[in-house]
Amino acid sequence: MSNTKNPQESQSSQKSQDSQNSSQSNDNRSATKRPSPMEVLRQARGQLAELTGMEAESVSSFEQTEEGWALEVEVLELERVPDTMSLMASYQVELDPDGQLTGYRRVRRYERGRSDARRPGGR
Repeated sequence: MSNTKNPQESQSSQKSQDSQNSSQSNDNRSATKRPSPMEVLRQARGQLAELTGMEAESVSSFEQTEEGWALEVEVLELERVPDTMSLMASYQVELDPDGQLTGYRRVRRYERGRSDARRPGGR
């Protein structure tokens, strides 16, 4: 008996292994490509700061949607003295599933020291 393989069998076997390895590496890439929620938060804050020139102070809302991610980010728009009179703003930020910013808009502006008006029902 000979330990040598038929060249065609060897090539076929190699192609099969290459195909499996390629498939596995694609699966690994797609699994590792999707960012974690913390990575999405960091990316959103950084991208919003780059676009608006304002640093995010906090994220008050964060959820995964069918289109990607939706956040509400609080930023300091105008610093005043005393600090409680500084103007803050809430921005609605939308990101794709990979964490890339697709849009933002200011939804509210308020003084830092002010709370929301009471709503009926204690909300």
